[in-house]
Amino acid sequence: QVQLVESGGGLVQPGGSLRLSCVASGVTLDDYAVGWFRQAPGKEREGVYCMKKRDDMIWYADFVKGRFTISSDNGKNTVYLQMNSLKPEDTAAYYCATGNSVQRLCFGRPEALDWGQGTQVTVSA
Repeated sequence: QVQLVESGGGLVQPGGSLRLSCVASGVTLDDYAVGWFRQAPGKEREGVYCMKKRDDMIWYADFVKGRFTISSDNGKNTVYLQMNSLKPEDTAAYYCATGNSVQRLCFGRPEALDWGQGTQVTVSA
């Protein structure tokens, strides 16, 4: 049984940083594309950052350029989303998901294999 568990969310002031973690069990993340998505109240879910390490493929949304980075630790079967220079508009529930490719996971409507339960990020003074 595949499980993706996000953590690391919380309340942070504008300009602050958070590192989200997505720990997987039942699946080896290195074999799949892994993506971070977010959904704010009243808004549609949107892709944030995706990668498939094995294919050396990375995609990210324009709004995170220069602020967020994705990384992974194969030994811990974990993918991270480092978020710096956070803005109030980054407030959302953040989810990780797996897919067969960066294109299928992050281009257009996500074709995800599994989703985590999400972690809340709130950016507020």
